Amino acid sequence: MPKPWATLGVDLHLEPTGPGLRRGLTDALREAVRTGRLAPGTRLPSSRALAADLGIARNTVADAYADLVAEGWLTARQGSGTRAAERRVVPPVPSSTLRPQSHRPAYDLRPGTPDLASFPRTEWLKAARRAITSAPNEALGYGDPRGRAELRTALAGYLARARGVRTDPERILVVAGFAHGLQMLGTVLRARGVRTVAVESYGLDVYEKQLTTTGLGTAPLPFDALGTNPEGLTDAGAVLLTPAHQFPMGVPLHRDRRAVVVDWARRTGGLVLEDDYDGEFRYDRQPVGALQGLDPDHVVYLGTASKSLAPGLRLAWMVLPPSLVEEVTSAKGGVETCGVLDQLTLAEFLTSGAYDRHVRASRLRYRRRRDTLVEALAAQAPAVHITGIAAGLHAVLRLPPGTEQSVVQAAAWQGLALYGLSFFRHEAAVTEPLDALVVGYGTPPDHAWAGALEALCRVLP
Repeated sequence: MPKPWATLGVDLHLEPTGPGLRRGLTDALREAVRTGRLAPGTRLPSSRALAADLGIARNTVADAYADLVAEGWLTARQGSGTRAAERRVVPPVPSSTLRPQSHRPAYDLRPGTPDLASFPRTEWLKAARRAITSAPNEALGYGDPRGRAELRTALAGYLARARGVRTDPERILVVAGFAHGLQMLGTVLRARGVRTVAVESYGLDVYEKQLTTTGLGTAPLPFDALGTNPEGLTDAGAVLLTPAHQFPMGVPLHRDRRAVVVDWARRTGGLVLEDDYDGEFRYDRQPVGALQGLDPDHVVYLGTASKSLAPGLRLAWMVLPPSLVEEVTSAKGGVETCGVLDQLTLAEFLTSGAYDRHVRASRLRYRRRRDTLVEALAAQAPAVHITGIAAGLHAVLRLPPGTEQSVVQAAAWQGLALYGLSFFRHEAAVTEPLDALVVGYGTPPDHAWAGALEALCRVLP
């Protein structure tokens, strides 16, 4: 049985205007070709199909096509249909309100991004195929706002095994990135009457902004050789910490201070927000376990695939205390907002062991990069010292006093993107400022790492 005409051809949006139908259609088609909306070589619908779509006579469309073929806007060949002619497209005038794209650096050592070229495409594709093949039809619906049960179950097992997290699938909420989860927590905290969240003296300002947009204030805690000092927590209703590997200073929260934070939460009813952004990547010994394991009723654990896999997946998770599950789920909304297919794929990636294999391979690659960084600094920049533990995807390079800004500027002149430590300093921090660079050695692809390291050593004092 032949297919009906409605299943053939392409969709084409046109709004014929003007004194006559034929002229209006001709003008609309001409403008679409002239501006490039119909790219050169694009095949147009048959005159019968377009006439049916527009609700007009077929001869009107055929006449309009003939006019534009004669003018050179369209071409018509037997067996090839009617197509937009090859012409120079007039680009639209850019809006003055659009920001111009910044110049792309030759080398990028800004922290926060893994080596995207190392994303396990082949294994991910295999996991996606297995996950989609076995997924029930209902998985493609709107779904549970907490996230797919398959992923929450896989995460509960992995986090317990690898990070010492105490949870079950019912207390895990899948979110579209750490910032998404933090915004939901801020909304819930504000509704509960919290006014201030304590934060670390050094950290990402984007997270502070997520909290302030929900109506919360942020108060920086002091920082010293033992990490963040929690003694100033008395007036806060919650605290945001990176206890396993402080960002960007690179030290773990001292065990005595971990106990102080948990004791504060129990005594005051406060909430600890634990950002475990790169907890899997420790190179000198076993990674520090999650703070959440000390008190699951007062600590919200936040993890993400952004550092272990890729930020473009937009997949992160929160392990919530039982008292928060309903409120935070309600703050997320009534339907799932994260891609179901990627959730199913990550679940398969975790349960099949592919995630562990990828993390172990990445850990070895990043450790080698850190080792070459340490060796290069010792040989070429002895006045610069790496601080912090051997972990994560970045290192802090202590500089001679008063040199941070000049080094960052010199790097920019040579096409090397760098952040100074002052970029991450809270505006109200009382901790004595330090001159340092925060070097994201995980960011460059393998082929660019040697060049990036050479460029870095050239600008160091």
